[in-house]
Amino acid sequence: MTTTFAPPTVAPAELLATLRHQGYAVLDAAGVSAWLGVPPAALQALQPAWDDLPPDEYLKDGGRYRRRRHGCYRIEGDQVQPVPHRAHYQPVEYNALHGGMRRWFAPLTPALTAQPAWPRLLHAVADVAGALRGPQPWFVEAHPFRIDTTGGIGRPTPEGAHRDGVDVVAVFLVARHAIKGGESRVFAADGPNGQRFTLTEPWSLLLLDDLRVIHETTPIQPLQPGVPGWRDTLVLTVRAGGFLGDDEPGAPVAGSA
Repeated sequence: MTTTFAPPTVAPAELLATLRHQGYAVLDAAGVSAWLGVPPAALQALQPAWDDLPPDEYLKDGGRYRRRRHGCYRIEGDQVQPVPHRAHYQPVEYNALHGGMRRWFAPLTPALTAQPAWPRLLHAVADVAGALRGPQPWFVEAHPFRIDTTGGIGRPTPEGAHRDGVDVVAVFLVARHAIKGGESRVFAADGPNGQRFTLTEPWSLLLLDDLRVIHETTPIQPLQPGVPGWRDTLVLTVRAGGFLGDDEPGAPVAGSA
């Protein structure tokens, strides 16, 4: 039997202080709802979008366990502005497995982005980055993921423990179904300290200062053989100065489709 550890949740009023103190913070679902200023039903209305995610065609480990979409935004002040669809790029130093290539994932659907809670999610996470680094334009990438137990095992972070090369990372747990595993692990980037826990409550949140910590999620397996299981998350990354890859050869021209 696998031991699971409860998430070290804090109240929304303690979120920024906790993030500044240790480089990460966790909110439960009620805390997320209060922090965003939206009712739980508004968050739950986002969930059906995770049933419409195409397969990830770029997995280098040969797996078929990941589905995802991708969208990008520029946020400045009160303005949440979607940018033309673009490839997702990470340098090799941040993703040894899939770094160095431009990955074109299917775009976000209107069924997701038209929900009233969607811009509030994006803006709230950008506000955290502004509180940590100072007000400025923020470049946000949104990744809805489904990791399933196709083949018996699913890997939320096949690249292992990593940084994302951004300022802030938000990992919202959207759903868990018929699985074991999926433990979140957070480590100090410059030392041995770390913590492990399992997010189980839909719309709970792990918020990370990406300059200070590295993170990973352990593989998932089905609770019962032959019964499909999955873990749904929404990952938002927030970066100052532009999107990763904008200064690399072959980067898209700003404003181009």
